[in-house]
Amino acid sequence: MRTTDGEAFSLPYFFHYPPYFTLQPVRDTREKQIQLWKDLILNYCKHYKVFAIDVEGDFPLFSNSEIERRLNTEAKRVFLSALVSEGRAEWLDKAQRRCLIFWRRVEDWAGYIYSWADSNALVGGVATMEELRSGDDVKGTDLEGIDINILRKAMKVLEQRGKAVLFRGTSADDEGIKFLN
Repeated sequence: MRTTDGEAFSLPYFFHYPPYFTLQPVRDTREKQIQLWKDLILNYCKHYKVFAIDVEGDFPLFSNSEIERRLNTEAKRVFLSALVSEGRAEWLDKAQRRCLIFWRRVEDWAGYIYSWADSNALVGGVATMEELRSGDDVKGTDLEGIDINILRKAMKVLEQRGKAVLFRGTSADDEGIKFLN
């Protein structure tokens, strides 16, 4: 698989092994399978900057046309639920149709954002949430296009740490944050 800029994403060996597209009945094998899929999902999402997965949607990892295999809905939910149980994902609805992926833990996002703000001389200054997602200064960084839900969670962590003050608004355009020393 290749990104739009041509940077290759390496699929692991098991992606071409048909049994791994079916939930394994033996407990030890299933645990290994779940771990492999969790790692693959997180690495893929980080590589392609994917922040949410629709269980019913056409997520590229969940099928392999070369071996004519596709994960069923139960398997998708098992793998995503395993990420949820580790705090690496969060269901966005009760029906578990959409999952927010934390390829960087929320606490790590908070640290990344604060470091970014510090290196861009924003400590002591104010920025909007939208500027942190799509402003000129975030182009080419992991912040570019970040899901607003993840951004809000990271901002709350910074606020709890005393590193920021949030200003609430009615949309991301008028929600702001002041970075503190």
